[in-house]
Amino acid sequence: MKSFFSNSINLLFASIVIILMIFNIYNIINNTPMVPDQFWAQKIFYLHVPIAWTGFLSYFIVMIAGIFYLTTRRKVWDDIGFAAAEIGTLFIVLVLITGPIWAKPIWGTWWTWEPRLTTTLILFLVYVGYFMLREFGGHPERTSRYAAVLGIVAFVDVPIIFYSVRFWEEKYQSHPQVKIAQQNPDIIVPFLISLAIFTILFLFMIKYRLHVLKVKHSRVSS
Repeated sequence: MKSFFSNSINLLFASIVIILMIFNIYNIINNTPMVPDQFWAQKIFYLHVPIAWTGFLSYFIVMIAGIFYLTTRRKVWDDIGFAAAEIGTLFIVLVLITGPIWAKPIWGTWWTWEPRLTTTLILFLVYVGYFMLREFGGHPERTSRYAAVLGIVAFVDVPIIFYSVRFWEEKYQSHPQVKIAQQNPDIIVPFLISLAIFTILFLFMIKYRLHVLKVKHSRVSS
């Protein structure tokens, strides 16, 4: 960690991320409108959806890295896939935490087996298997190949989650079928700001994690 933050650019990057996250929380609390019947619970939307976006972006990177690793066998793509998988799973865990926090006051229950929640949980469980494969898969090169394939296949669930409100009939849905573009600018602007900030956070996190993996590899090789 010390060597990473001894780089002035990395330290500046970290400082910017912290400032942006503090601003984001302040902006959400103070500058977003209260929605009738949801009140404070609705403000979780400005965190929950960007967190989900960041998780899905991470898994997209896992898929791309997996494709490049299988075609080039370059270790850097395996590291990128592994780092993105860790970050993505962290954010999906946060999705599964913030979702029920919103659901309890709105639905009256912490959890319901509706399509979007269920498919998100399935994605998380697939990545639990991904990390078990990474840990207990045996030969490193073979494990990397299998993990790349699993990361590619697992991404199929992401569009299923996104379009689940259209795939299943409304009687099976609990999530409202709301289009963000149709919302009031007072909602859209803070939402897009939060989305951008979480994307920047993802870039910082993957930069840091790749540095840690590089240091780990150098210690093993030495």
